[in-house]
Parts: sequence; structure tokens; C-alpha cells
Amino acid sequence: MYFVVRVLVTALALWLTSLVIPNNVDIVDDGTKGGTLVAVLVVALIFNLVHAVIKPIIKVLSIPLYLLTLGLFSLVVNAALLGIVTWITDQGWFGDQPWGLDVDGGFWWYVLAALIIAVFQVILSRLAPKKARRR
Repeated sequence: MYFVVRVLVTALALWLTSLVIPNNVDIVDDGTKGGTLVAVLVVALIFNLVHAVIKPIIKVLSIPLYLLTLGLFSLVVNAALLGIVTWITDQGWFGDQPWGLDVDGGFWWYVLAALIIAVFQVILSRLAPKKARRR
């Protein structure tokens, strides 16, 4: 249940980010409201899977950079992971219909988009139901 809430929070954060910087971050869809909803949810699912699988590996490998930059290297890692999500959704592996995440403008737009997504995720996570504690 917690994973579903995380995907929904991420989907809303991605959608809000595409509204905040519309010229550089776009959710590519078929133009219908249902298509937009499906595209945002699938991109959010891929985003969470990439963060769950790849981010821990990158964090362990880059511990010295995290320490050297006092944690600011996490912005670069999040931008790289956003680039991976963009690459995965742009490959056409999931059919002929174009859909996915599109970030235009280069590396610094990935960093800005990752920062905005993270801020929205923190805000929306505070509003979402909390994870149940096991006793």
C-alpha cells in the first residue's frame, strides 16, 4: 500500500513540475485526459523503480562525493536518475504510441527538475497517509 501512495505522490509531483517549467519538462501523452493520467502514472512507476533499484547502488559508490559536497551531490544523482527515466520512457519499448517524460535543455534543467520534483514530493508526502508501523 505504501508503494502505491509513493507512486501517486510522485505522479502528482511530476505533473506539477511539468506545469511549473512547461517549456523544458513535459509528460508526453496521446492528448486525452485518460492518456495523460496513464502516462503520468506509468512514468511515476518507472521513476520509483529506478530510484529503488539504481539509487542505492550509486549512493554507495559515491560516498566520498556525498561527504565532499556535504550531500549536495544528491542533486546530481537525482538529475542522473531523472535522465535514466527519460531514456527508458523514450525508447519505445512499450508500444508505438509516444509517451513518457521529456526534459529539454540539458543537464541543468535535469537538476532543476529533480530539485522541484523533490520539493513537491516532500510537501505531498506530508499530506499523504503515513506508513503503518509494524509491532
